[in-house]
Amino acid sequence: MPMPTDRPMVPKSLNDPMEIGGVKFASRMMLGTAGYPNRQVMLDAIEAGGAEIVTVSIRRISLEGYAESMTDVLKGKHLLPNTSGCATAKDAVLTAQLAREALETNWVKLEVIGDRDTLYPDVEELLRAAEELVKDGFIVLPYANDDPVTCRKLADLGCAAVMPMGSFIGSGLGVANPAAMARIVADATVPIICDAGLGTASDAAIAMELGCDGVLLNTAVAKALDPVRMARAFGMAVAGGREAHLAGRIPKLDRAEPSSPQMGLIGG
Repeated sequence: MPMPTDRPMVPKSLNDPMEIGGVKFASRMMLGTAGYPNRQVMLDAIEAGGAEIVTVSIRRISLEGYAESMTDVLKGKHLLPNTSGCATAKDAVLTAQLAREALETNWVKLEVIGDRDTLYPDVEELLRAAEELVKDGFIVLPYANDDPVTCRKLADLGCAAVMPMGSFIGSGLGVANPAAMARIVADATVPIICDAGLGTASDAAIAMELGCDGVLLNTAVAKALDPVRMARAFGMAVAGGREAHLAGRIPKLDRAEPSSPQMGLIGG
């Protein structure tokens, strides 16, 4: 498996911040706001996980009502509106512009979906939308397939971070292609956020151990039997996975390797 050895050295500290678009964040876990049993559970989960960046969907809520309510509820958090539900670059750009007006932020999680069954991105439309939004002054964080070429192109266009999928959105399958994710990380010139498909805390730890700069979650927390406890577990897993990545894992071997010296054994 390719390992992320080509990236610049990072401070060997669990507390080194994640920097995106010139803003530093202590937490490397982003959390979505959809699908919770109620709003209080959502707020408690955000608090338990320690998330500073929270994503919100513009297309699924009245902008007027949304701007009046959720911005107050999530006061103090960094809002990341997304273009969920968009299937063309034109729709995604318009949605991002509406979000900028309603929420007074130029940050956007860019989603352009090309297939309704797999929810895979439409790469051509995604690249087109990313280029236009970057030129329009947006801080763009695109949701992408786990393809090193696509991720590199998005970074080259000026995206502030790239968010390759771990697996199908909402599937809980975890990081389906760790070799591809590691290659994306190794090639990265911007932060890499593992987005979509994580199902439990160990999935987040794996993503972080592969060198991802952070993870974005929604369904895994919102649909858990105990969303608040699951958010807390994810927060700890992200921190643990980051620490393991910085520590450096031992090589994988195809043989046993004794942990104790073999010389001087009784009867040897």
